[in-house]
Amino acid sequence: MASHKSKTGTKINVTKAVKESSPVDEYVTPGGYELEKILNRGIKKLKITKLRLGITHILNAAEGTWNNVDTGAGYYGDMDMVYYGVVAEDITTFNLSQYFFSAARFIEETLSNPQNKLLVHCVMGRSRSASLFLAFLMICENMTVVDAIEHVKRRRRIVPNWGFLKQLRELDMQLYSSTLR
Repeated sequence: MASHKSKTGTKINVTKAVKESSPVDEYVTPGGYELEKILNRGIKKLKITKLRLGITHILNAAEGTWNNVDTGAGYYGDMDMVYYGVVAEDITTFNLSQYFFSAARFIEETLSNPQNKLLVHCVMGRSRSASLFLAFLMICENMTVVDAIEHVKRRRRIVPNWGFLKQLRELDMQLYSSTLR
């Protein structure tokens, strides 16, 4: 998966595109926030910050306790937020593709209401959550994997692991063959 052509026909080095994304951009899409800046303020302030930002929906792509963000549905039980959790490991052999369509559906339903604000996160916001958001752009916004990566990298730094990139490429081929984009 060294290179791929975008919809415009430009040959893109996918690895380079991912690495050159900007770490200073906060927004990926309207209503999307970067978790690591919130976490840097301390976990005790996390709930207050989410309320202050008006976040209504959360997709945690690192649910669990080992090498993950231990903020499952119970953590938000006293808050008026809709929660979707994915128990995923950030390793190349993990099958994240099993969550592509359900996560895309959750993101699409959330963003269909302009009043909603969605937080999609994992531990660092660069691999698991980025991969699920890329899948959303491909499935729901009809973007190729390269177009989705370019869209997100213009807004923030992402570094999906090689296994997730391979699964996204397979999704791209699957979507292409079913719709002949």
